[in-house]
Amino acid sequence: MIRIIGLDYGSKTVGVAVSDPLGITAQGVEIVRRKSENKLRRTLARIDELIEQYQVDRIVLGFPKHLNNDIGDRAVKSLEFKEMLEKRTGLDVVMWDERLTTVEANRTLIEAQVRRDNRKLYVDKIAAVFILQGYLDYLSIHKPE
Repeated sequence: MIRIIGLDYGSKTVGVAVSDPLGITAQGVEIVRRKSENKLRRTLARIDELIEQYQVDRIVLGFPKHLNNDIGDRAVKSLEFKEMLEKRTGLDVVMWDERLTTVEANRTLIEAQVRRDNRKLYVDKIAAVFILQGYLDYLSIHKPE
């Protein structure tokens, strides 16, 4: 059994989700917030704590490509964050296409009738759930031999 953590890396937040011990479902855990984009020390320390708490074996990081598959500034920053995570944790970091996950997360919150003011409080965590769930669904179909 492996435990996987999913991360939605944003300019001032990181949405966090974790898989159940069987690797079937993703649950939202929290949103790690920081004051500015480049202040990552506390963010990385909190992710370390969550990795230890949930006994995580692998990290899935949202990869925000453009719809035309180009890699923009946010994607470059995500790749830099991937390197930081790998160095700090020693774990494999899988980049997972996150196009439209924030749109999906917002739609889910709207359908759940969450007020617009409150959506900001949850959207990154829900996006992390979608990222991780997409990866878990992929693994269930493409089981390694």
